[in-house]
Amino acid sequence: MQIALIQQEYEGNKNEMIRKTAENIEKAAQNGAQLIVLQELHQSEYFCKSEETRFFDFAADYEQDILFWSNIAKENSIVLVTSLFEKRAPGLYHNTAVVFEKDGTVAGKYRKMHIPDDPGFYEKFYFTPGDLGFEPIQTSVGKLGVLVCWDQWYPEAARIMTLKGAELLIYPTAIGWFDEDSREERDRQLDSWITIQRSHAIANGIPVLSCNRVGFELDSSGVRDGIRFWGNSFVCGAQGEILSQADNRSEQILYADITHERTKEVRDIWPFLRDRRIEEYDCLLKRYCDED
Repeated sequence: MQIALIQQEYEGNKNEMIRKTAENIEKAAQNGAQLIVLQELHQSEYFCKSEETRFFDFAADYEQDILFWSNIAKENSIVLVTSLFEKRAPGLYHNTAVVFEKDGTVAGKYRKMHIPDDPGFYEKFYFTPGDLGFEPIQTSVGKLGVLVCWDQWYPEAARIMTLKGAELLIYPTAIGWFDEDSREERDRQLDSWITIQRSHAIANGIPVLSCNRVGFELDSSGVRDGIRFWGNSFVCGAQGEILSQADNRSEQILYADITHERTKEVRDIWPFLRDRRIEEYDCLLKRYCDED
């Protein structure tokens, strides 16, 4: 199965982002991609750089956005993983990945569970933690374990998706550097980001697809200059081997070929799931194991 990750820069407004994204989806589909993954919040700027109530308006067209991307999936006959700002009710919003089947139907959705709150990444101001759990989404190309960005640092999320039968782990992402970071610190951050996700692949014997933004986006609050999204979207196999990787500067459609049969081969030789001592893991249900 050929998959494609679309790594893009923000074009300055929603209409241009939609136009460019639709064009790239069509190109990827014509090149044989059956599964296409978009980056986190791909219709807009990464507005969580600051806390401003005006950005809640980005979620106003959520239902129309679903109809639009449904049509795109159907027109190109692809399974499409999107990342949308969901207005569930006044004052209640989610960072939501919606997955569309080849016929345009909604195969399922995932609401981001782990919500960061750090300088330049003020997501708790905008997003309510997801309440749909870690449930893989069944599609014609396999059972997809769709998570979002900050979720990628949590082995528990990857493990639960795997234990529920996910055949791929997929992470729409928005992460980058601040220009004041040293070169050494930038290298450490990027290496950590790649390593933790490759580790999920290895520990679970499952391919990982991570699609990140690229390019510089100014911070409208004026508190800092902005975020330089580091790209480096990548696909790795069930042993953590890098199958395809983008650079940190360019817009790119990243292709890779993956097979579900490879997962079985890897798990047969590295049976990590078999040897789990589930009766000894009660401590994982605590915030920190400092109690008797």
